[in-house]
Amino acid sequence: MASLLRPSTFSRAWRLLTLSAALFSAWHASAQAPSPPVDAAPADEVSRIPLDAPLLYELLLGEMTAAQGDAQDAVALLLDAAGKTNLQALYQRATEVALRARSGPLALRSARAWQQAFPQSRLANRYLLQILLMLNRVSDTVEPLSQELAATPPGSKAAAYLAIAQLYRHASDKKLAAAVVEQALQADLNDTASAPAAWAMLGHMRLAAGQKEAALEAARHAQQLAPDNGAAALLALELLENHVPQAEPLVQAYLERTPALAIRLAYAKVLLDQQRLAPAQVQLNAAVAQAPDNLEAWFTLAATHAQQGQWNDAEQSLQRFTDLIPTLATPEQRSAAWKQAGLLGARSALAAKNHGLAQQWLERIPPTENDFTVQALRATVLARQGKLKQARQLLRALPAEGKQQTQRKQQAEVQLLRDAGAYAQAYALQAQLQAQDPENPDITYETALLAEKIGQLDTMEQLLRSIMARHPDYHHAYNALGYSLADRGEQLPEARRLIEKALEYAPNDPFITDSLGWLTYREGNLPEALALLEHAYRLRDDVEIATHLAEVLWVSGNPERARSLWRAALQRDPDNAVLRETLQRLNVQP
Repeated sequence: MASLLRPSTFSRAWRLLTLSAALFSAWHASAQAPSPPVDAAPADEVSRIPLDAPLLYELLLGEMTAAQGDAQDAVALLLDAAGKTNLQALYQRATEVALRARSGPLALRSARAWQQAFPQSRLANRYLLQILLMLNRVSDTVEPLSQELAATPPGSKAAAYLAIAQLYRHASDKKLAAAVVEQALQADLNDTASAPAAWAMLGHMRLAAGQKEAALEAARHAQQLAPDNGAAALLALELLENHVPQAEPLVQAYLERTPALAIRLAYAKVLLDQQRLAPAQVQLNAAVAQAPDNLEAWFTLAATHAQQGQWNDAEQSLQRFTDLIPTLATPEQRSAAWKQAGLLGARSALAAKNHGLAQQWLERIPPTENDFTVQALRATVLARQGKLKQARQLLRALPAEGKQQTQRKQQAEVQLLRDAGAYAQAYALQAQLQAQDPENPDITYETALLAEKIGQLDTMEQLLRSIMARHPDYHHAYNALGYSLADRGEQLPEARRLIEKALEYAPNDPFITDSLGWLTYREGNLPEALALLEHAYRLRDDVEIATHLAEVLWVSGNPERARSLWRAALQRDPDNAVLRETLQRLNVQP
């Protein structure tokens, strides 16, 4: 049988097997220069094998054994053949057979044999490193990682660091992973050229391990070594996202020296996520000045203006965004951009109580983009125009496939009823949602808020405490119950505990800070209440926060500023229930 197979025929078959290796696509994608010939396991190596009958039989038997699922014997045969021929292709094939059989120890044995035979092979070293990490043998990766870093050309270091972070991201012991990588990085951490990016990568790993102070130290090292290197700024942004405010000066210092648009926009988004609208707006204004044709910057700026009730500015920024839509490359991109603009424009106009303008914005959305979100907003416009029945009919006529879409329709209808002040009807519909999905914290939370609206305070408290029990990090529940107790002047120590718990999860949330300020006012501590409410108002120029601040100013003997805040709030939202109740209770005419 062997005599019927010519070596060239067997070589072509073998190439089909060896060309399929793609285990290290992440490494290869990140490499900037081709690997030396020794790093590859070329398929045409096989054409140079002196194929005598015993060796040919051993190779065929190894492949047949692998095909039959006997990885142990297949790998043994292939490794034996690799040792006789001294070919990387056979070591690689043995390792891949073990990997496909999901035999970690067998794959490790093959990779070690491969590396011992070819100690300078980066490919063998990469396989070994990956397999050790697959087996969660993080401590054993110092040597192969060090070898890989030493072999990486200087121009490819930054890409290699990204690959390393990805390789270690699934390690169960993140602190150990960071320590191992730091040990392997010693040469790079002390090299002038590579140190900034190396420190930044190490900082990301430390942060993943929960070592925030050590990560901040790494960011400071990176920026001190190279103030113009964006790697330190990106790490600082990630730290800032993870509530390490000491990292913010690093971002600001970088932007003062190097006004990189991508990092400025990322910084603005972090500020927005933290509800720090005023400083976010400063960054966005700088972004549009720096790049007047950047659609993302204009759209984000428009949304920020809208969040702060700056309707004219929001309209102008959004108009600039729409002027740039024709510059987008494809019809699909332009259509999606018009949808974004229409939704934001309509919502902003609704908030400004300009229902006609809201309708105009919706009409600018292409018909192909008329999905559920657009139709639900159309229903909202109808309801705000006093056409609640038509709005509900529009929602109910929308098609729904499955539980999730049906749920979205009901939630949208609840919102229509809530906005119209039909709290009893809204609660009845919301209670159906609650019964259908009692474990959903968002639905339970909304049910609790509506229960309070109709005076079912015991139900509200029961629902909110059930969320706390099942989802202890759901900070909205703590804040809602704490604020409700404080507003009624009941169980103030319990209210403080709840609100402070909410602040632990969201320390920069202006609404939770407002709750704490309102509670402090109820406790009779006017100076502290004033400081807290001033801080909340700086974070978010909101009508209800302004109303609370104005009341404390009024009681504290500063009626002029109190009246000014109330007048501004009335201009923005004259129908706000909290504002109206406050003015009536205090008998004030701003």
